[in-house]
Amino acid sequence: MKFRSIGSMKVSALGLGCMGMSEYYGDQKEEDSIATLQHALSLGVNFFDTADQYGLGKNEALVGRALSSVRPNVHIATKFGFVRNDAGEVVEINGSPSYVKQACEASLKRLNTDYIDLYYLHRVDARVPIEETIGAMKMLVDEGKVRYIGLSEASPQTIERAHAIHPIAALQTEYSIWSRDIESEVLPLCRDLNIAVVPYSPLGRGFLSGTIKSTDTLAENDYRRKTPRLQGDNLQHNLSLLQHLEEIAQQLKISTSQLALAWLLANGEDLIPIPGTKKISYLEENMAAVDIKLPEDVKRFIDTIAPIGAAAGDRYPEHSMKLLNK
Repeated sequence: MKFRSIGSMKVSALGLGCMGMSEYYGDQKEEDSIATLQHALSLGVNFFDTADQYGLGKNEALVGRALSSVRPNVHIATKFGFVRNDAGEVVEINGSPSYVKQACEASLKRLNTDYIDLYYLHRVDARVPIEETIGAMKMLVDEGKVRYIGLSEASPQTIERAHAIHPIAALQTEYSIWSRDIESEVLPLCRDLNIAVVPYSPLGRGFLSGTIKSTDTLAENDYRRKTPRLQGDNLQHNLSLLQHLEEIAQQLKISTSQLALAWLLANGEDLIPIPGTKKISYLEENMAAVDIKLPEDVKRFIDTIAPIGAAAGDRYPEHSMKLLNK
């Protein structure tokens, strides 16, 4: 495994996104998820990403159980901000100082730990000045409950305001071959401020792996069935883009997943993608990407066929898009 930096932490160049182990991507088997988490450790992965809202807290508890015996040797990132009811519906985004403290205490308990390595505001609460939210998160750092502070899907203006209150160590945002919007403003700003970028969905929610050619193959409870990029004409357009990537991968004798991850890793040492999976076979395939060096002509060709805005359709349904870039 190769390693990159978030603050003083040396984290594996590829982390493991744990969301799908508890929700959103069809059914889950806890024993398979724990086996995958433990196998990740054997591959050198030491950076694990969860959030309090994944599985209504179940994902944090799962990660806590699986990693408790190796806690000093791993870096756990979690997030707060989404408030959901018992039915799983999002009620609000809450970034109030009182909720910051409440959410952190609950996450610490579920994770079975006394500190969080990287604590993100999952989405920006438009009702609360970011200075107040970050001020409360800074108090958690001062108390030793949080090591580093992060933001997720924040606008450049919010990032600058937050960073003025307390150093932001990492920005988590969607970034992949078919989601390159951050390259125009967000990524340059993060580099100016020495903020690491943690791309989630680096495989386009599985689409860039080449395994999704129709939503009919997805489980009934898989939320990707409602993803705009996988609908109708959008899907057909995006499949054409995928075909180009599959041809490149075939020429390089690697998988399209490995191509997508190697492309991200080649875009800067400050990028730490967190591909998620529940399966050991996919985990091994993904982690092998750290040893792949893309030829410069391949990178240039990908820039040509998949520039900013190349994918058809929004990243999320309309109600979720409204929460981005705040």
